[in-house]
Amino acid sequence: MSFRSIARDIRDSFGSLSRRNFDVRLSGHHRGKSHGSLHDLSDQPIVIQNSRWANLQPELLYDVIRRLEESESTWPARKHVVACAAVCRSWRSMCQEIVKIPELSGKLTFPVSLKQPGSRDGTIQCFIKRDKSNLTYHLFLCLSPALLVENGKFLLSAKRTRRTTCTEYIISMDADNISRSSSTYIGKLRSNFLGTKFIIFDTQPPHNCSHIAPPGRTSRRFYSKKVSPKVPTGSYSISQISYELNVLGTRGPRRMNCTMHSIPASSIEPGGVVPGQPELLSRPLEDSFRSISFSKALDISTEFSSSRFSDIAGISNSDDDSKPRPLVLKNKSPRWHEQLQCWCLNFRGRVTVASVKNFQLIAATQAPPPPTAPPAGSQPAQSDHDKVILQFGKVGKDIFTMDYRYPLSAFQAFAICLSSFDTKLACE
Repeated sequence: MSFRSIARDIRDSFGSLSRRNFDVRLSGHHRGKSHGSLHDLSDQPIVIQNSRWANLQPELLYDVIRRLEESESTWPARKHVVACAAVCRSWRSMCQEIVKIPELSGKLTFPVSLKQPGSRDGTIQCFIKRDKSNLTYHLFLCLSPALLVENGKFLLSAKRTRRTTCTEYIISMDADNISRSSSTYIGKLRSNFLGTKFIIFDTQPPHNCSHIAPPGRTSRRFYSKKVSPKVPTGSYSISQISYELNVLGTRGPRRMNCTMHSIPASSIEPGGVVPGQPELLSRPLEDSFRSISFSKALDISTEFSSSRFSDIAGISNSDDDSKPRPLVLKNKSPRWHEQLQCWCLNFRGRVTVASVKNFQLIAATQAPPPPTAPPAGSQPAQSDHDKVILQFGKVGKDIFTMDYRYPLSAFQAFAICLSSFDTKLACE
């Protein structure tokens, strides 16, 4: 019996993981095999450990799940690994031990993977589909090297809402239910009126909450009705994005900077790590399968008047040497191509359409002095400070590629790319 047959037998015997649970249908798009959702297990009942599968010997169980994890390395086949983790607590604990985090494996498996840093060894390739009629954006994991594809593994969605003084992008793990009152809500992006400054809010507090603004006016709209205790109500500022003023494009291409308050600058140094990852927290892993429902907290997000935005953005500038410096990203400067008469960047074939929205982000922190010269004939390794951490660009009508790597997570990269979609009155 193959390991795929074992997983199928397990799923059928419990009757709680049907194939339809791994399919998501997006309005306006054709349904594909890989339109599965990472949070499909959120509504599944807890299975009592009284079956023959739950009483397997630990050694045998370890061998079964390990071989299954190695053989089902890509989606949609990787859903069998997720199915094994939903059998019972003992299977879930074994999956937690065997399945590696994206930083080490480069694979997105469980919902918690969306909040964990990407791969250190390469980029995780995704693409974004924009629906202008509904003001929605859907993030998919690429399943093939082709740029223009209809099928992908659904990861996240966002909906744009224009308000009087700002624009908000609500980010959800559900393709259709995109609202703050949903249990799949995991964060948001908010801009100022001009579209030059953005703040990323997360439902999970970062490892260092000292930069968070004191509670101000809470969202009356959100507290106007009773919300389930399972709905994450926290709103923590984890990143700040700013675009330089560039009226009528007189200064050339866009210039952007991202201050990642939840990621220390030391994370890209040799031996550096990103603290406070969801997988490393003390809460049990089963919470990760419930759409990353983080603990309840006060909503400290404020309105976007100029003074309040300055208060939020200025807190991180305190001169406290004991606090780790946040990682700062900047867009890689394009070069002017004389023959094409345009600004160009090397996207290595991942971007094919010229657009003002295209960008590449690298670390803005000053790199340490280079070591001694390498031996003759050897190629020096590329510094972590020079690596492209996030690149975003257009490949077709309403289709954009998004490739990210460590130390950014899929959620953070998606939010940064959403800022490029927003209208910028003073930057174009």
